[in-house]
Amino acid sequence: MGNEAQELLVVQDLHTDFIHQTSFSLPFSSCLGLHGKSGSGKTLLLRAIADLDVNDGEVWLENTPRSQFTGPQWRRRVALLSAESQWWGDVVVEHARDWPQNLLTALGFSQDVLGWQISRLSSGEKQRLALVRMLANQPRVLLLDEPTANLDAGNIAIVEKIVHDYLQQNRAAAIWVSHDRTQLGRVASRRAEMARGRFSLEY
Repeated sequence: MGNEAQELLVVQDLHTDFIHQTSFSLPFSSCLGLHGKSGSGKTLLLRAIADLDVNDGEVWLENTPRSQFTGPQWRRRVALLSAESQWWGDVVVEHARDWPQNLLTALGFSQDVLGWQISRLSSGEKQRLALVRMLANQPRVLLLDEPTANLDAGNIAIVEKIVHDYLQQNRAAAIWVSHDRTQLGRVASRRAEMARGRFSLEY
């Protein structure tokens, strides 16, 4: 790899017991849309990139190999937003560290949300707050697994704009998993498909 990164993220020969050898790169300020049938390996690919599951191959972030990061360091920079977000505390504030108020406001929340019980949150509220939680860490790469699946049309549009603006303002990149190809047409500059563990770029 050269001294100056030409691509933000480079995936080379990444594979697991299910995911076949996969290689691609993400340019700065780009979004790759990923679709495929249920069980095709979309989520498993994101988890392998995030180094959450056992995998082989290499991934570089701005020319630095993943092997030079600790697991927590890597996952702060290459962050996975799961379809079902995880909440380990009883109150929202237990998960909040320097959450940007402008993002909370844009997503329809007041500062009071930090005092809410997790048990009172709807699936859509959890999904929106999980996005704020992820972006507060200022990741370089966003791995978005159906990030708007539980949202109404208005909030879908807001999330799409927030992600787009974040990528442009921070020269970050994203992989956006969705079954909605119309949505991928709006948010993604390139598109790829997973089929039985095989990754293929469409354009």
